[in-house]
Parts: sequence; C-alpha cells; structure tokens
Amino acid sequence: MKDNSRTCKKALDDPWGTEHPRDTTIQIAFSVTLGLGAFLAFCFLRPRWKELYAARKKRVDRTNTLPELPDSFFGWMLPLWRITEEQVLASAGLDAFVYLAFFKLAIKFLTVTLFFALVVIKPVHDQYPDNAGQKLPINSTEFLVENMHLPDGLETRSNWGQVFGGPVEYTTDYLWMYLAFAYLFTGLAMYLIVSETRRIIEVRQEYLGTQTTITDRTILLSGIPPYLKSEEKIKEFIEHLEIGKVDSVLLCKNWKELDDLIAQRNTLLRKLEEAWAVYLGKNRAVETLPIVQPLPPGPELEGGDEHEDSPLLRNTNGDAGIITPYTRRRPTTKIWSGRCKLHYKNVDAIDYYEEKLHRIDEEIKASRKKGFEPTPLAFVTMDSVASAQMVIQAVLDPSPLQLLARNSPAPSDIVWPNTYLPRSTRMLRAWSITAFIAVLTVFWTIVLVPVAGALNTCSIHEVWPGLADALDSRPNLQSIVNTQLPTLALTLLNVAVPYFYDWLANHQGMISQADIELSLVSKNFFFTFFNFFVIFTALGTASGVVDMFERFGDRLKDTSSIAYALALSLQKLLLFYFDFIILQGFGLFPLRLLEIGSLLLYPINLFGAKTPRDYAKLLQPPIFSYGFFLPQAILIFIICMVYSVLRSSWMVLLSGLAYFMIGHFVHKYQLLYAMDDHQHSTGKGWIMICNRIIIGLVLFQLTTAGQLALMKAYRRSIIIGPLLFATLWFSYVYSRTYKPLMTFIALRSLRRAEHSDLGSDILEESLLSEHRYSSETRNRQTVDEARESGLRFINPSLIMSLENVWVADKSARDGNASVAPRPNGD
Repeated sequence: MKDNSRTCKKALDDPWGTEHPRDTTIQIAFSVTLGLGAFLAFCFLRPRWKELYAARKKRVDRTNTLPELPDSFFGWMLPLWRITEEQVLASAGLDAFVYLAFFKLAIKFLTVTLFFALVVIKPVHDQYPDNAGQKLPINSTEFLVENMHLPDGLETRSNWGQVFGGPVEYTTDYLWMYLAFAYLFTGLAMYLIVSETRRIIEVRQEYLGTQTTITDRTILLSGIPPYLKSEEKIKEFIEHLEIGKVDSVLLCKNWKELDDLIAQRNTLLRKLEEAWAVYLGKNRAVETLPIVQPLPPGPELEGGDEHEDSPLLRNTNGDAGIITPYTRRRPTTKIWSGRCKLHYKNVDAIDYYEEKLHRIDEEIKASRKKGFEPTPLAFVTMDSVASAQMVIQAVLDPSPLQLLARNSPAPSDIVWPNTYLPRSTRMLRAWSITAFIAVLTVFWTIVLVPVAGALNTCSIHEVWPGLADALDSRPNLQSIVNTQLPTLALTLLNVAVPYFYDWLANHQGMISQADIELSLVSKNFFFTFFNFFVIFTALGTASGVVDMFERFGDRLKDTSSIAYALALSLQKLLLFYFDFIILQGFGLFPLRLLEIGSLLLYPINLFGAKTPRDYAKLLQPPIFSYGFFLPQAILIFIICMVYSVLRSSWMVLLSGLAYFMIGHFVHKYQLLYAMDDHQHSTGKGWIMICNRIIIGLVLFQLTTAGQLALMKAYRRSIIIGPLLFATLWFSYVYSRTYKPLMTFIALRSLRRAEHSDLGSDILEESLLSEHRYSSETRNRQTVDEARESGLRFINPSLIMSLENVWVADKSARDGNASVAPRPNGD
C-alpha cells in the first residue's frame, strides 16, 4: 500500500506530466512506428495496385484534370501537394473542397496559437510554476478547498515584464495572460470563420450558379393537399404562380408492392447465380487481389420489357461453334410441401430458380401497369435553375405545413421507400431515434467509467492489487497501461459506434442520402464530443472523483470542490489527449491511406464470394463518408482550443497541428484519387462545421474563466463574461447572415438559363448557342453535371431493366454446352 500511495502521490504531484517522459516517448514511438510502416507499405503497393489506390482516378471522367502521379516510391507526394483548390473543386466537387477547407482553417489557427504558446505562454508558465497542485493530499477534499494557495507572485506585482525585458512599472501578475489570449484566440477564430465562409460562399455561388443539372432545376414539394394530388394539377398550380415553366412533375406514390417484388427478384437472381456458380465451378483465378485480375463479365441488360420466353433461356451472345463439356451433376434444391412443410423433394436448382424468376418478372410487369395511391410529395422539375430557386425561396401557400418547397436531392440520392412514408411516420421515427440516442448517452457513460479508471493505475490497486504491483515494478508496462490502453480503447470505440449511428440514421425516414450523411455527422459529433470529451473529462480524475464520492459525499454540495476536481481533470488529461492526437495523426492516418479496412476485409469477402457479381463488388472502391471522419476532426480542433492557454498547451497544439497537416494530405489523396463520393455536392456541411467550432469557443472561454476563478482571480474571470456573450451574439448573427447563402443560390449568381421565354426565334438561337457551349465546354462540366447526365426523377423500380444473370461462361448459360442429366425428384 505504501508503493501505491507513492505512485498515486507522484501522479498528483505532476498533473501536467512533465515528470513522466517515458509515457510520452512510448506513445510517440508506437504511433510513429505504426504509421511509418503503413506509409511505407502504401508507397510500395500504390503503383502495383492502382485499381485500389487510384480507383477514383481510373473510374471517374472528371479526374482527367488531375495529374498522373509518378510510380516512384516518394515521387507522388510533391505533385499531390501542388494540386490547387481549383483542381480539387473541378474534380471532386464542393463537399471535398469544403472538407479540406476546414483542415486548412485548423492549420492556420493552430499555427498562430502554437507560435504564441511557444513564444509567450510557455516561458511565462516556466517562470511561474504551478504550485497549486503540487501539495495536495490524496484523500483530503477539505484541505483541497480550504488550503489551496496561489502560486508565488499572485498577491503582489510580478516581474513578468522582466522575463521579456520590459519595464517593471507596466507589468502585472501573469494571470492577465489568460484573459488576453482568451480574447485574442477567440477573435482569431471568428476572423477565420468569417473569412473562410465568405470565400466558400463566393466559390459556392459561382460553382452552383453555372451548373445546370436536373437536380438544380428540381424542387421537392411536400405537404400537397388532396385536391392537388395530380401531376397535371401540380404543374398548373406552379405555372399559375408565373415564376417559370414546369418541365416535368413526378408525384410520389406508394410503390411498396413493386419495391418488394424487385427485392424478391434480386434474391432469386442471386440464388440462380449461385446455382450456376456451383454447376460451372470456380473457373476464375482468385490467387491474388482482384485488382490485378481482369473484370468479370458484366450483366446483360434487356433492351425492353418483352420476353420471348424466360429471359434466362434465350440464346443471346452465345457462340454456337463452341461447346464446353460439363459432366458434373447439376445442383439441386429442396421444395417443402404438405402440412407443416414436412415433406420435400429435390429438384434441379437452375430450372427451379429460372422458372421462379420468369414468374416474378411477369408479376413486376403487371404491377408496373397498376395505379398506386399518391402521396403528398412530388418532384417538380422547372425549365431553369432561376425558376427553381425562386420557388424554393418563396412561401407558396398561407396554410402551415402545406406546399413547402425546398432543394431536391439528386435522383441517385433519393431513398425511395421513404418518399411514400406518411410525414407523421417520418417524424415519429426521427424523434424516437433522437430519444433513443439520448438514452444511449447514459449507456456510453457507464461504458466509459472503467476506461477512465484505466487512466490511473491507482484505481487498479483497489480492484486487482497484484496486477497493480506488477505494473509498478515494470515502468514500461505501467506506461503502456496509462497511455496506450486508454487511447486504443477510446479509438476502437470511436470507430465502432459510428457504424451503429449510421444504421440509426438510415432508419429515421430521411428522403435523401445527403440528409442521412449530415445527420450522421451530427450524431457522431454528439457522441464524440459529449461522451468522449465532456463525460470522459469529468471522469478523468478517476481516483479523486471516486474518493470524493465515497468519503466526502456530504461535502459534494460544495461546488468549489467539484469545480477544482474538474479543473484538475483537465490538467491530468493533457497527456492523454496529447497521446490520443498523436495516435490519430501519426498512427491511424497512414493506416487510412493504406485503406487497411479494405485489405483486412478482402479475405473475408473473397471467401464469401461465389458469383461473378460478388467478385465485381470486390472491385468497387470504398466510399468516403464525411460522417465518419469529420466529427473526430472537429473534436480534436475543440480540444486544441480548450488547451490553448493552459500550462503545457504547446504539446497539444503541436500534436494538433501535425494531425491536421497529415490529415489534409491523406484526405486530399483519398478524395481525389482513391475513394468515391456519390452524393450531390452542395457544401452545406460548412455551416455545421462552423457551428461546432463556435461551441468549442464557448467551451474554451468557460474553461479559461474556470481556471482563473480556481486561482482566485475572480475579477479577471468575470471579464470573460462579455466575451462569452459576444460569442453567442456572433453565433446568432453568423447564422442569420451566412446560412441562407450556404442553402440557396442567389439569383445574381445564375449565369445562364437553359430556356428562354422571349420568342421562338430567341429560343432557337439560345438552343444553338447552348449546343455550341456544350461542345466547347464539355471538358469543363462539373462533377455533378457529368454524374447526373441522363438521369431523371423516377422510381427505378418502375423503369429498371430486368437484367440477366451473370455467368462466367455464357455459352453454358445459353444452352450451347453438353450438360449433365437433371436429377429426378425424390
């Protein structure tokens, strides 16, 4: 127990971790080793597996503006760094541009704050060491509150100015430094937010004002009253407003029956393909990654909806001159029948699923001709972007919640099953999942309690003294427990939980994938910020908080003791957050560049692949999800702001600057060359980013005020109050001023209309000039224009071709091979 007390006292005597360099050294060594190994592996594999590490460059036409990266080991880095913002915008779109702009904002802010932290804040703190936390008995809350003394020099005028050679008469105690830098860093953050927002708005308005996709010309009209539930009446109503002409209207209907038939057909198609794969055998080489193998045969799409016979029995694209002998027996499947399905017989699986597929195709054709019940939701495509923007920005009906117009999602972005859900059902789902996440907050708190306890080996003495003694006798293992295990545990939790929140977001009933993505950003940020930062910080003083709860429960009503415990928690967690940021930046970012998840999952997916369609899915590049990456980056930026004026802040700021510099480089490569982003690009996430930065500013100011109050600098703590109110006022003005410009397109920004109402002669001239413009600027199409070319707003279940089965050997499928005899039913 004496060793335990000595160890705990040592931890409390050095809350800033300055006397524990071993912990920091081990964390840096582990992260750098992990990251360097992943980076070297990426440099080696990149030119060899281009279908994986340059998948987007090879698949997306809009990336032709990007340079071809050299195949040398390190030669690709400088050309990637030289890629301009204009090239990013042209090849990856607004969302990628905004995402990388946030990293640049963080780099600018942390560069300035790190400069002041090294030049001013650190020398001052070195001149006036913190004695408040160095004489605290372990189990004495009363002493903590009553005998907390100030550092030397606080009660009299200090010689702070002498540190920098300034005159003594103009100096005061060093706690004014907290106040000065709180105002300076807040002003810097506000300036960067406003300047970057103005720049992004200018780019966004010019970018969206010149593109004319079908999405930009379409409005989503909700709350349609019963008397308008007709495409003709909706068109007449919109044109009666004299805003513009309507090109087309799609009134959403309850297509659930048709969607279910399509889903059943997809299941049968997969079973049929599996049966063919069993019959033909694995005739496809799978010794290595599919990225170095030829593509599997593609699906044969029907030219129409008419069948001569079963679509899988026609002789198309087969070579009658080639006959492949197949002597193996054809696969069978069981058909259960009788009462309680107790009897079965074996039938030929291929014939059985072909017949079922043929029957369900006939059902789908018949279902497409039925009349479906209309819903109060419609997609209205106008003749120009200007007309669509005027409708979106106007109030169409005096009745509340009726005829509401807003920006439409892209056709490929729409979650069609949610379009014919009643509004009450969507609202019920949204509020239910929100309430469920609130309940989960308590659950995550319970999970984080033991993790917080692992931050201090003193807690292990209370549960497992033998293990604690073994750790105390081995300093390296003790450092690993205090640094590696907590950061790894929290990292794994931060990786796993977003997938669960993604599943929840997809069940909220949102109409578009873009809305789901923004909801995922919000949910994951709430989890990482509240559970990981707020709760974890409150529990960070594991032994201190537990001790106060157990022995001084009656005195917990004294708010000053709780406040001091939380302040001490921030001090003790500095090394933890430093280790966490180091692990994320130096260790995990190179693993993301290596796409370690795809590499690790490939053997599993390969083992489960049976059909050519399964092998084709293995070739698909991973999707870049902002909802998984952005919340953690915002959290780390907030952590850096909170610690920016505290003692040893340069450690967090330096690690944060390295994190954002490495992250900008890694994500720039992934967004431009490796990963896909299928959503319509609008850059709406920037307002969400800035709102959360403002939350971080408020937390930074409260933390600074709390530190001053705990050092009995009450007047200076109160002076933080006006800064806090100014930040809240800034948030209100910022939302009112800039949010509309990040939501709509200003009419002055619209450069070119698609049609003209000035007469047939002018219309003809405009169409000719449009044709010339299209021919001359084909290579300057935006990402969305190229991606949405030829798309229209209609449920795919209504028009999709009933595609043929994917079989590696088409001659066998088309009946040109000598097949084995079919089995007899039992």
